[in-house]
Amino acid sequence: MLNEALSVLVRNGEADTSASSAKTAKAAATYVKPLHVAGGDAVVELREAIRSKLLYVLGKTPEAARERDWFAATALALRDRIIDACYGAQAATVPEKRVYYLSLEFLIGRLLSDAMNNLGLVETTKAALRDLGVDFAGVEGAEPDAALGNGGLGRLAACFMESMASLSIPATGYGIRYDHGLFRQSLEDGWQREAPETWLSEGNPWEFPRPEATYKVGFGGHVTMTSQGDHHIRRHWHPAETVNAVAHDVPIVGWRGKHVNVLRLWKAEADAPVELARFNAGDHVGAVAGRARAEAISRVLYPSDSSAEGQELRLRQEFFFTSASLQDLVRRHVAERGSLRSLPDHAAIQLNDTHPAIAVPELMRILMEDHDLPWEDAWQITSNTLHYTNHTLLPEALETWPVELMERLLPRHMQIIYLINWLHLEEQSKNRRGGTFDISAVSLIDESNGRRVRMGPLAFHGSRRVNGVSALHSELLKSTVFKDLHTIEPEKILNKTNGITFRRWLHNANPELTALAVEAAGEGVLDDPTQLEKLVPFADDPDFRQRYAAMRTIRKQRLAQVIAERTGITVDPSALFDVQIKRIHEYKRQLLNLIETVALYQAIKKAPHEDWTPRVKIFAGKAAPSYVQAKLIIKLAGDIAKVVNADPEIGDRLKVVFLPNYSVSLAEVIIPAADLSEQISTAGMEASGTGNMKLALNGALTVGTLDGANIEIKDHVGGENIFIFGLDAEGVLARVKEPDYAAKAIAASPRLAAALDAIADGTFSPDDPARFASLVDELRHGDRYLTTVDFEDYWRVQREIDAAWKRPAQWWRTAILNTARMAWFSSDRSMREYAEEIWRVKVA
Repeated sequence: MLNEALSVLVRNGEADTSASSAKTAKAAATYVKPLHVAGGDAVVELREAIRSKLLYVLGKTPEAARERDWFAATALALRDRIIDACYGAQAATVPEKRVYYLSLEFLIGRLLSDAMNNLGLVETTKAALRDLGVDFAGVEGAEPDAALGNGGLGRLAACFMESMASLSIPATGYGIRYDHGLFRQSLEDGWQREAPETWLSEGNPWEFPRPEATYKVGFGGHVTMTSQGDHHIRRHWHPAETVNAVAHDVPIVGWRGKHVNVLRLWKAEADAPVELARFNAGDHVGAVAGRARAEAISRVLYPSDSSAEGQELRLRQEFFFTSASLQDLVRRHVAERGSLRSLPDHAAIQLNDTHPAIAVPELMRILMEDHDLPWEDAWQITSNTLHYTNHTLLPEALETWPVELMERLLPRHMQIIYLINWLHLEEQSKNRRGGTFDISAVSLIDESNGRRVRMGPLAFHGSRRVNGVSALHSELLKSTVFKDLHTIEPEKILNKTNGITFRRWLHNANPELTALAVEAAGEGVLDDPTQLEKLVPFADDPDFRQRYAAMRTIRKQRLAQVIAERTGITVDPSALFDVQIKRIHEYKRQLLNLIETVALYQAIKKAPHEDWTPRVKIFAGKAAPSYVQAKLIIKLAGDIAKVVNADPEIGDRLKVVFLPNYSVSLAEVIIPAADLSEQISTAGMEASGTGNMKLALNGALTVGTLDGANIEIKDHVGGENIFIFGLDAEGVLARVKEPDYAAKAIAASPRLAAALDAIADGTFSPDDPARFASLVDELRHGDRYLTTVDFEDYWRVQREIDAAWKRPAQWWRTAILNTARMAWFSSDRSMREYAEEIWRVKVA
């Protein structure tokens, strides 16, 4: 039975906020009940399974076992139950159509809570470990975060995989099994320092290595031609180097264990671990150089591409996982269906952003060279099987590769791209479209910037459907980055607004709020997020508001504890917790928040006896290692925190915290404790955002611009239940055309000018007064992201928020309405829309 089950994985591939802790705990105890009841037999069975895994698989006795060992044993015992969950009807049938989700990032984080929750074994597992004398919280904390992603892109992919399993959509996710995922961030005197993240140092109990699923991935070399009669020329790629892609499968179990999908991650290995002749000749280092070069592909997530070598490694990574994934799914299709001509009928390949765009020529190559299909048939199959999700409007994030690099590293693919482009441009000329716009605007080759391959247009042209990830973003795709291509194929771009899995971001992250929702709305809320709408009437119930606020206080106390442990800063849980957690980037405008923090600090100093709303500003996020300005923003946050937090005249009225090493598990602590969600990106630059959804679902009120999914959140929760400020996307486009817009904004705002002066003159960096001069100079003379322009409106809305916090009945009413009206942002809804409107896959 176990072998058969394993084979499936191969194939499917209002409250008084000053209340004491005791009062809060007493209030909470009146209604917090476990969502799952642990049965006696089930507890005994799982307990013995954990004990057995510990002894016979890990070779540890209970007396010698560490928390990490108990975690591994628990994970292995639960993994067995996941395998059992996928046995039966799922094993006996070949699905009519499969989805293949290609993503360079899968920010899956810890999987233990997901597995327990989706299998209905949370209380059972807690009871089993309690019987064994093991601390459950310690076991949970011993699991490393699988940080195989940088931020929202990778976390979205993880949410989508869980939702597809919960909806029983047959799917395989494909990515890279990075030895070291996103770097571990530490702060040394406030400066970001990066260290390797070592999530695999003691293995991964969730995965199944699949050495039998190994594929050759080539690089470099040359292309030859042979004639096969009737003037048919066949080309053959002879790579100079091959790397083995070895599969490692992580089962993804859906809600209530009804369906299991697979996340297949590729590890790069050399053909030979050592060149024995060179080793025996004394060249011990050179003998393993080939292995080091090959394995570098899956060594680190997002190596810096500031050098030519870094750019090449990034391209090698993208091609490596894309090629292996396409080879794998083609092999599976041939084994099940025979002819590849039916591939579009039985497979839907989704490219998650431009990273896997090389799939267009690679699938063409596989179909033509490995399966001898003519060009026309190969193109018909490719362009009807591939689909592309665009996640950004920023030109620097729409990848382009130097033609020289492509020709050297992937010579056959460059030939295919040239031919795709020639046929594409010929068609536009025949249709006389060339006279209506510059034909070079739709070329796949950018001739104006040193000849580069434009991967976004390549993915657009080679896909059946292209989608944006919020209503605004999708419309901007049509009018900006893909304007000319959209003119040619006006039906191709669709919108599919992002979503989040409620199992992770409500059930697991906030069990107290989940229990309250179940009590009020019924257990159906666990299966159907739309049932949260039943909470709306409770927003006017004073008792419910008090209990809702009590739950928040519990979570804020927990976060305050984490802040103290990690930073040494003591914060008051009764204060307004103002949270901005996301990747550090200038367009996300952490800098706007910090400037407002300085202005608020100066205002309190000028009028210390006024009734200021106590506020804790909480930041977290990582800056790319080579992103100098982003790192400087982190340093500024730390320097501001040192001055503000040490000022006795300020006290608890304002605290600033930067939590290092942001991760999925840290987000699960911060999000349920947040009162205010900062979503303040420059309008038109954030494609969607998903942190905004997670925070609003947990009852944080949003302060934001009309950007990304903020617009749709406003539509769903109601404009009176969200704080909007700043220019919209059209206003941004108009303002940047005005001369000296930043200087004018600063001149019109003495408050802003004073804050910038304090940052620039060394008030917060007395050891290096010029430290932040570059940040301030850029704002005064450039300000690409309109931080100065939006500042005064941001200050205005923040003071509205201060006043709102002093009206707890109204505040908690608004928070409840945010939770109640967020169901539409479930990733289940997103996946249903993808399945029905893009992939043409039936959903039960």
